[in-house]
Amino acid sequence: MNRIDERFEALKARGECAFIPYIAAGDPTLDHTAQMIVSLEQAGADVIELGVPFSDPLADGVVNQEAALRALKNNVTLHDVVAMVKGVRNKTHVPLLLFTYFNPVLAYGVDAFARDAKEAGVDGVLCVDLPPEEADDYIAPMREAGIATVFLIAPTSTPERIERIAQISTGFIYYVSRTGVTGTRNSLESTVHGVVDEIRKHTDKPIAVGFGISTPEQASEVAGFADGVIVGSAIVRMMGEEGEGQAAAERVASFAKSLADAAKSIRTAASQ
Repeated sequence: MNRIDERFEALKARGECAFIPYIAAGDPTLDHTAQMIVSLEQAGADVIELGVPFSDPLADGVVNQEAALRALKNNVTLHDVVAMVKGVRNKTHVPLLLFTYFNPVLAYGVDAFARDAKEAGVDGVLCVDLPPEEADDYIAPMREAGIATVFLIAPTSTPERIERIAQISTGFIYYVSRTGVTGTRNSLESTVHGVVDEIRKHTDKPIAVGFGISTPEQASEVAGFADGVIVGSAIVRMMGEEGEGQAAAERVASFAKSLADAAKSIRTAASQ
């Protein structure tokens, strides 16, 4: 098991839901990203998603797109993100998942990327635009390197596709709570709980829910039926507003802690 598997096993034993924050790597700088990784772990993050900057992020809403563009203006590449992970590994053991589009991985070279990611201490990769039917040549080197390959299930996924993704996704399964792009929402889709229950008929792997979760109340609601709560845009927006520095990192971490505490509260209470 890699760190993602170990973390979910430990959380399951404690009856807790995972809190998984997303941040855009390189926004505003890679040094600040490294600082935020440490701060988010201290705030209660169980896995941290690092968004790799890409020029055409079709799955991302405005907040995450703008963050990616700021990172791209700093010339941040996938190579730089992998190097940053390697540098921060002497300060943290939190599981790290790269959230990327396939083009940067292809340009890097899949085999070389798997090798370097393993050496750096990357625990998992989610290629958001890579169809599972076309992923064999990507999955094989990742498996050999011991890196989890997380795949997305959408509200529009057919039962056949759900079963396929449940078979090949490792680390956890990412359920996209609504159609469209990332971004904050005032409420959750009413169908989320039912779809998570349907996915469980195909697998016993952890299921994390993301897209649109932005408040402690929403995090708590999702924790009642999922194994992980993913929060991205709300944190990315706050990071963009706060800027760099230790004080800024602490304010973002304080908000993240409120989300982590809410995500864990339901499962913790139920296990007592």
